[in-house]
Amino acid sequence: MTTDGQPLLSLHQIRKSFGPTEVLHGIDLDIYAGEVVALLGENGAGKSTVSNVIAGTLSPSSGDMTWMGQAYAPSNPRAAIDTGVGLIHQELQLLEHLSIAENVFVGRWPKRYGCVRRKYMEQQAHEQLERLGLDVSPARLVRGLSTANQQLIEIAKALALNAKLLILDEPTAALGGAETELLFKQIERLKSDGVGLIYISHRLDEIRKISDRIVVMRDGDKVQEFDSGDVPVRTIVESMVGRSLDRMFPAIPAPIDESGFEVSNLSSPNGAYSNISFRVNKGEIFGIAGLVGAGRTELVRAITGADPIREGQVNLFGQDITPKSPQDSIRNGVVMVPEDRKLQGLILDHTIANNIGYANLPEIKKFGFLSLGSVRKFAHTTITRFGVKGQVHQKANEMSGGNQQKVILAKWLAKDPKVVILDEPTRGIDVGARSSIYESIVELASRGIAVIVVSSDLEEVLGISNRVMVMSQGRATGILDREAANDVSVMELATQ
Repeated sequence: MTTDGQPLLSLHQIRKSFGPTEVLHGIDLDIYAGEVVALLGENGAGKSTVSNVIAGTLSPSSGDMTWMGQAYAPSNPRAAIDTGVGLIHQELQLLEHLSIAENVFVGRWPKRYGCVRRKYMEQQAHEQLERLGLDVSPARLVRGLSTANQQLIEIAKALALNAKLLILDEPTAALGGAETELLFKQIERLKSDGVGLIYISHRLDEIRKISDRIVVMRDGDKVQEFDSGDVPVRTIVESMVGRSLDRMFPAIPAPIDESGFEVSNLSSPNGAYSNISFRVNKGEIFGIAGLVGAGRTELVRAITGADPIREGQVNLFGQDITPKSPQDSIRNGVVMVPEDRKLQGLILDHTIANNIGYANLPEIKKFGFLSLGSVRKFAHTTITRFGVKGQVHQKANEMSGGNQQKVILAKWLAKDPKVVILDEPTRGIDVGARSSIYESIVELASRGIAVIVVSSDLEEVLGISNRVMVMSQGRATGILDREAANDVSVMELATQ
């Protein structure tokens, strides 16, 4: 609380409409100094809209806010920042052609006599990066940094603001265990300094660990508030989805005793991974686990032809299909749902029909000709078949994260692949939608497709896999059967 016991920020009957559609229905919320309030809900519940209203990106249609007892109505994000409110977006907002230090201080570069104080700026940026355990020169360009490192830079930007209220939207989505723990230490330090935090995450184990209160939203309403973070996960999930959940993961089918896909002694030209070998049977879900930087994404990108291979071989049903390009991989029936669905999996400002059509032009063309009607018909059949919620004329950026992921799955499954690789399949997807993705994965396996799942979420990779290969520093340190795979056994191998 502030010195006089009043909240830092109060929202009273905040409503927000887009055209005739009201997306926030009278939200009341208090945030006090020195506390972490978890804001939870399924995709589309209104969490981001609330965050954007607080941060000045959106103006409420009605209702009012107060900041330390005074009227608060930021006209833009700059006004919110000047007041002391900082928002770390789930989607990376970095400028790749600028240095790390320039990104940390973008829009407020320190100047003297009209010139940017570059050394001072880099020194200040270095201090924030050091607090988060990121050992990289603040003078280097952002371009080429891993997603995890870029996320840490976004967090460093917020730390450098010296804000009194921070909104963290999925701050650990791209982080591994070690980076997450460093972030939590900084959150504890910020709390002790009297900073209030709104924490949005789909990782419920984090919520229970870091939050002082939990506020649950559903369909634009605040439906539940818990006065402690120590709430059973099942209770949280059921309040989010508005129904009872029997189980988080579906039953996993037994694979067919027939080797379908095999990787032998695969090595990367840049040392990201080396001498990797494994096989995946038909109908098997094969998990790949490991800490950030273990080489998991680099490995599956190489397997699907997106990155070069120095040596080694990829086989399908005993035939060498080692790819030189993604087209080679797709042609041989090996497809991938990438880690970053928005940049690599979809063209966001194009329709669902077009996104599905781009991957299936040979199947859609008739007598060498392509029509808009045939594309839409093919897409409609595909999304109906795979349970995508949406219309073919909708743009991809108008869909929830879960349905975007389903569109990517649908466009590849229309090609009847033999192997499907999913890199971080539920990143940024709410708990209710996750179960639908898990059911889709199990359905693939039940059709005899070999499925490879790469995930930073240990509970996920354990819950959905028949076997788990663990990687550490570019090496495969072990492959565990489902019965032997648990938190301890995986982490022991991941830290070797």
